[in-house]
Amino acid sequence: MIGIGFVYTVAGLTFLAFAGLSITDGRARWGNAAFYALIALSFLAGDRLGDVGNGALVLALIAIAGFGLTRRGPPTASRVTPRGTGLFVPALVIPVTALLGTLAAKEFPTWVDPKQATLVALTFGVLLAMTVAMLWLKPPFIAPLREGGRLMDDIGWAAVLPQMLASLGAVFALSGVGGVVGRIVGNAIPSGSLLGAVVAYSFGMAVFTMVMGNAFAAFPVMASAVGIPLLINGHHGSPALVASLGMLAGFCGTLMTPMAANFNLVPAALLDLKDRYGVIRAQIPTALPMLAFNIIFLYAMLAR
Repeated sequence: MIGIGFVYTVAGLTFLAFAGLSITDGRARWGNAAFYALIALSFLAGDRLGDVGNGALVLALIAIAGFGLTRRGPPTASRVTPRGTGLFVPALVIPVTALLGTLAAKEFPTWVDPKQATLVALTFGVLLAMTVAMLWLKPPFIAPLREGGRLMDDIGWAAVLPQMLASLGAVFALSGVGGVVGRIVGNAIPSGSLLGAVVAYSFGMAVFTMVMGNAFAAFPVMASAVGIPLLINGHHGSPALVASLGMLAGFCGTLMTPMAANFNLVPAALLDLKDRYGVIRAQIPTALPMLAFNIIFLYAMLAR
């Protein structure tokens, strides 16, 4: 059965290739090579390293990035002749394959792990899109890995930030932060107030996301503090509704925080914007009305 192991293997081999190219591209970048090799190790053998081993691996990644040991590589020469809007075809192959693969997995439950069907289909979509682009554009065989490595060099350490922040959310949930926040919120809002619970949940998701930089990190905390005990159990709200609108409120916070570096700071760096916070400033007028609408909509749906 094809499962998450397939996804991890493809990701691990990709980062392993990035590590090799960092050494052999004519201007060895040992910091980059070590950084990518450690990420590859986490994907390929993370389940065998244990908690202590994975913790040491993360600390090593932080040390490499923190001491500025990674740097951009030399410009690559892998370029293809412009093909107009047809270049969107390989990009569209990915979501189409992910959608069709997820639907097809339901018909063949013994072939693909149903819990990981979307990720497996997405990975196959990436591989298929790369194959289509290679057959059509005929670039050098190494071009996809070389260009992918160049993009990773430009993004830098922020590329792994979502994964680490999502793990941070799990740590916060296990350490009881959700319970503490729940008691604080319970004392702050009127007993039985649906509006108070909705505002606390939605606003809390946005604020915790701004602090942690990722809505996936904020969700375990706010779900255990407010979403489940007050909105789902207390006011009999639909779990799917509460969870989806809570994540949307969190995404509003993502638009307004530099902690979401991969979304807000990296684009500014790649585009050489003079204002490194320019992306955030441009997104705030959208984020605040969206958060307000999210609160109103969630309250209206639960109050029916």
